[in-house]
Amino acid sequence: MPILIIQLRPEDKAANSEFKAILTKSRLPASAVVRIRGEQTSFRNISLQKYSAIIVGGSPFDITKPEREKSDQQKRIESDFAVLIPKIIKYDFPFLGACSGNGLLSLFAGGVMSKKHAEPVGGVDIFITKEGKDDKLLKGFPTKFRALVGHKEACQVPPKRAVILASSQTCPIQMLRLGENVYSTQFHPEADAKEFELRIKIYKNYGYFPAEKAEELTQTIKSEKIVWPVKILERFAKFYQK
Repeated sequence: MPILIIQLRPEDKAANSEFKAILTKSRLPASAVVRIRGEQTSFRNISLQKYSAIIVGGSPFDITKPEREKSDQQKRIESDFAVLIPKIIKYDFPFLGACSGNGLLSLFAGGVMSKKHAEPVGGVDIFITKEGKDDKLLKGFPTKFRALVGHKEACQVPPKRAVILASSQTCPIQMLRLGENVYSTQFHPEADAKEFELRIKIYKNYGYFPAEKAEELTQTIKSEKIVWPVKILERFAKFYQK
């Protein structure tokens, strides 16, 4: 059965590049996945029985934005996840959400999202927790590794029974697990410096950073050596591809 990749980026260049990055870093051939552009097509009624796992990428949407300020597109996406996430939790269905995927999982599994633990675009040190050291996706990782982040909101209060697997100094919940098979990361396991260079260009006017700092950020990102986060995607695909 294929792995379902749900994307939430309305910008074609960003979406296509993210999709390619997920395939490359997970080492999944295109023939082993089904792709849904969630901002274009509803996914609330998908049959989990048709897939072996689900991967959800990032987006420019802010969950914490007042409801009256959200676009119809964002409202529909969140409505779809409000239906999908409880099913994923109920059946402990293999799931890996990154950045927005993390926020949506956290929110609809009963957590609390806020702007308290936002992080600017760039690299951060990720610290694996005691519980994370024994997790199958992180076993053998160094206690500290670098990852790329850039988010205006994050999970402040985790869902009940969530196991925190990794954190950073500015964002306590960088990776969590629900049950045995439901995962999410606040950082981007699919992204390397080249991928973030493109996103800096595309999202420079979206409020993640001052637009005039785009070139400076790009140069800083180029110096980041991102090695370990991609192994999370690779392992996830290895464990759950059927």
